[in-house]
Amino acid sequence: MFLRDRSLLLRLLTARLGSADDAEDAVQDIWVKLDTLDVQEPVAQPTAYLCRMASNLAADRRLAAARSGARDTAWQDVQPAADEQPDAERALIGRQRLRQIEAEVATMPERMRVALRLYRIEDQPQKEIAERLGMTVSGVEKLLRRAVQQICASRTDAVEDAETNPDVSGKAEKVKPHRLEDKGNRHEQ
Repeated sequence: MFLRDRSLLLRLLTARLGSADDAEDAVQDIWVKLDTLDVQEPVAQPTAYLCRMASNLAADRRLAAARSGARDTAWQDVQPAADEQPDAERALIGRQRLRQIEAEVATMPERMRVALRLYRIEDQPQKEIAERLGMTVSGVEKLLRRAVQQICASRTDAVEDAETNPDVSGKAEKVKPHRLEDKGNRHEQ
């Protein structure tokens, strides 16, 4: 039955999918599906049954292609342009800064480190941090202020070292210190 209606299915799928190659693939998928079906009773109208299978498969493939195209477009839209990519030097400097900050955070007392992580990374309000650590909101503010000052002080020390150590050409490189911006108070009043 399938072989008799194969050319009809190819024409139907070519019209629906817009490509003879896609139609051929779909006909093969129908053949595989028919081969795996466990039909107990004979189909009353086999040609209509095959055409319905072909129509459903074509609709599924069009939807999948549309979703795939939308997903690819959305992904490409959020990718940075070539001029937005940092050059190798900036990437290296950024990684060095991150290592410096991570090293400085590792030297902090546990409570300060936890408060900084909860506030800066997990974006929790100071009020919740105070409740979690069993302290006042004012105490959390002071703890965070000291943590940021400690990080900024270590950054300033690194900049002063860079200013006094000449590079290969013999000139001292002047580097502006990087300051962490305080987000202000986020606790509920």
